[in-house]
Amino acid sequence: MKQYFSFQWHITDECDQRCKHCYIFSGDPCRKPDSMTWEQMQDTFYNCLDFCEVYGRLPYFYLTGGDPILHQDFWRLLELFKAHEIPFTIMGNPFHLNDQVCLELKNYGCQKYQLSLDGLRQTHDWFRKPGSFECTLEKIGCINRAGMRSVIMTTVSKQNYMEVPGIIDAVVKAGVNIFAFSRYVPSGGELDTSMTPQEYRQLLSMCDKKFREYEAEGCDTYFNKKDHLWTLYEYETGQFTIPAYACDGMICGGCNCGNCHITILPDGDIYACRRAADSGTGNVFEDRLADVWVTSMEAYRNYDAFSKCSRCKLKQFCRGCPAVAKGYTGDFYGEDPLAGQVRKTDC
Repeated sequence: MKQYFSFQWHITDECDQRCKHCYIFSGDPCRKPDSMTWEQMQDTFYNCLDFCEVYGRLPYFYLTGGDPILHQDFWRLLELFKAHEIPFTIMGNPFHLNDQVCLELKNYGCQKYQLSLDGLRQTHDWFRKPGSFECTLEKIGCINRAGMRSVIMTTVSKQNYMEVPGIIDAVVKAGVNIFAFSRYVPSGGELDTSMTPQEYRQLLSMCDKKFREYEAEGCDTYFNKKDHLWTLYEYETGQFTIPAYACDGMICGGCNCGNCHITILPDGDIYACRRAADSGTGNVFEDRLADVWVTSMEAYRNYDAFSKCSRCKLKQFCRGCPAVAKGYTGDFYGEDPLAGQVRKTDC
């Protein structure tokens, strides 16, 4: 099978939440949300298909926003996906989901629906809005009953990292299919993100123990170790060894930035990664994605430019999070600030 290429497509900034860690409104909570017109959405869709035809890949869309379901042409776009038999995942809010809506999403080809939990009830509702915690847990059932895969993602920071084990218990009890977490990237807001490397390693250790316990019980939830620093942690603890098939220079894992992923924003801007500030490489309304990929996107896959990862034996599998490095140090190729304590010995 040809390898899938993922497009994280933000069709609108419209949202019925104003999360404290949102990239869209950081620095300007009063900015007017952008949304694509139907004509722009069609052009973008076929630009993505053209890209995949040029490079022999299969398209996979992560449809998001804002909350994509709030776009006036949301269902019209899903008809386009279905007509071309394109699989997709939706990353949105729980507030507009019910059993009927979820069945319709499944009918259009939606494979997964991702929701967020950023703490236990009090913390999560502080991040997002009152009632969001209970609503999110409730809608896991709607997603599952429709035959889609339910996903919960947690954005971890100084405020909530000690609550992650409790979040895991809550989502497992609710029957979620997939759980993962990633780190908050500083984006100019007022959120205190000063989690230390020691604190983050403590989080990985707590979650590793929790995951093992649930797996031993035969739990059906899949724990996706999304953060690439898991690789360093597992290398230190003996859970990961460098495989024999890893040829010199072959990228086998780690960050997808510049590799098999593109982000498209509602104003048409093309980003190597939504979480990496200033990673714009063009505009989908003006540029052919297939051309951008081999021109301006090259700057994000110069793996030998990493200040520390380039010297590490795990470069092919990890490289930390360049977006976090950019957020903390201003340098996309700088050292991941939380990597030092995750692996105690120098790479």
